Amino acid sequence: MAYQKLGRDSSARKALFRDLVTDLFINERIQTTEAKAKEVRSIAEKLITLAKRGDLHARRQVAAFVRRETAGDQDAIQKLFSELATRYAERPGGYTRILKLGPRRGDAAPMVYLELVDRA
Repeated sequence: MAYQKLGRDSSARKALFRDLVTDLFINERIQTTEAKAKEVRSIAEKLITLAKRGDLHARRQVAAFVRRETAGDQDAIQKLFSELATRYAERPGGYTRILKLGPRRGDAAPMVYLELVDRA
């Protein structure tokens, strides 16, 4: 399976993905670069599919990935299993979308919104 290294070693890359996925579940929309969004999208879709299963093993698998250092981030797991899993119960996939914004002012990196579909 091919992936982008994003100029980071494996531990920094995993930490970046954990942070972005957690923020996506809490806020339902994040602004990031196109390369990061494309990598995070597949992880988020897999975690939502796990949440749709809803059993204890799926909850533990999601908890092993989603960041939970603060009390506010514990809400990400709760929101994923209660709100998002029921929202996408009938949807077979495609829970996220990428909306292009244009280049970033400093380095002209292509910026996008990564958001959950059917959000309020």
